[in-house]
Amino acid sequence: MILAFGVVLLAAILISGIAHRTVLSTAVVFLVAGFLLGQGMAGVVVLTAGDDRVSVLAQIALFVVLYTDGQRLAIRDLARAWRLPGRALLLGMPLTFVITALLGVWLVGLPWPQALLIAAVLAPTDPVFASAIVGRNEIPARIRGLLQVESGLNDGLALPVVLIFIAAIGGPDVEPLVLTLELVGGVALGIVVPLLVSFLLRIRFLATTPLYASLGPIAIAIIVYGVAVSTGANLYLAAFAAGITVASAAPELRDAFIEYGEFIAEIVKLLAIFIFGALIAPSVLADVSPLGYLFAVLILIVARPVAIELALIGSKLPWEERATAAWFGPKGFASVLYGVLVLESGSPDAEHLFHLIVVAISLSIIAHSSTDVPIAGYFGRMQRLDEERTAKASAEGGT
Repeated sequence: MILAFGVVLLAAILISGIAHRTVLSTAVVFLVAGFLLGQGMAGVVVLTAGDDRVSVLAQIALFVVLYTDGQRLAIRDLARAWRLPGRALLLGMPLTFVITALLGVWLVGLPWPQALLIAAVLAPTDPVFASAIVGRNEIPARIRGLLQVESGLNDGLALPVVLIFIAAIGGPDVEPLVLTLELVGGVALGIVVPLLVSFLLRIRFLATTPLYASLGPIAIAIIVYGVAVSTGANLYLAAFAAGITVASAAPELRDAFIEYGEFIAEIVKLLAIFIFGALIAPSVLADVSPLGYLFAVLILIVARPVAIELALIGSKLPWEERATAAWFGPKGFASVLYGVLVLESGSPDAEHLFHLIVVAISLSIIAHSSTDVPIAGYFGRMQRLDEERTAKASAEGGT
């Protein structure tokens, strides 16, 4: 598996220049390569959805990306730009959930508990794939902030709903108090640990060398991850809160870490996509009916876009920015992890529901990873036209 990933990584490096300028996506390259090399095809990479390595890697991928993404947002940034992410989280996400559940009942014929469960699994967007467009400076900053905050928080918000509906279809019972403590504990952990480390690094007689000072954010991440796994605190909220706290309380640590932190996040993301592709055997794809594929497509082009457009009514955003926020709601590793929980729930429909989830995520990866370049290109052209008009107006005014 490691050798195969290395070869695919080299191939992606060689075509990265082409991918950056066209709709060819390196994420899709890793997804397709994983599928072709998986046990359902060539049999080079032998993994199953219940494999512990898959769950751990997906957890680490989400944790690393949320942590690095959080470091792009200080508290002052959130305070200035909370309204748009708030609309997406408090209005857009519930509307996406409702529309997806209705499509599941009407189109696929799922019973209401199963339809609500699959809607909860697929409602959150994924920061791993959202970073493809969040990292492009051509996209207006307020849209990047909206997508970044939304994708960082909605994974943790969806988890209680997923667990409740797993219990409803015959899975383990859920204690509301325990869930609340997990969510609150994740946020608290993500705040306390960075503040404590930042305080220790500022003690004069504990002077650090520049090299080891730059390792501070890594120490924070490892401690937060270890404590969250040990205590059951929500890992994803802890990661995102820790990143924001580092950016807010210790910007010098963020500045020392962010460059190679992004390299680490990219490698982990690509490896996770590769392994997810290896899980998609032909038998999984064959188990989903044509209506199931239509359901997956409508989630992408109807459920999320309609929900976000409704949530952003009155926001005064230009239509291009609203359309970008509405379209770019990629599904990813949180949905994979929640899908694995569904698979392990013991429900008679668990395997079929998991296959529907896999198809929806796969189509989302292909669609969203292939549209970031055209969208960024459009905004880049609009920005250049605005600059040319401004320069021309200034020249005419000076004359």
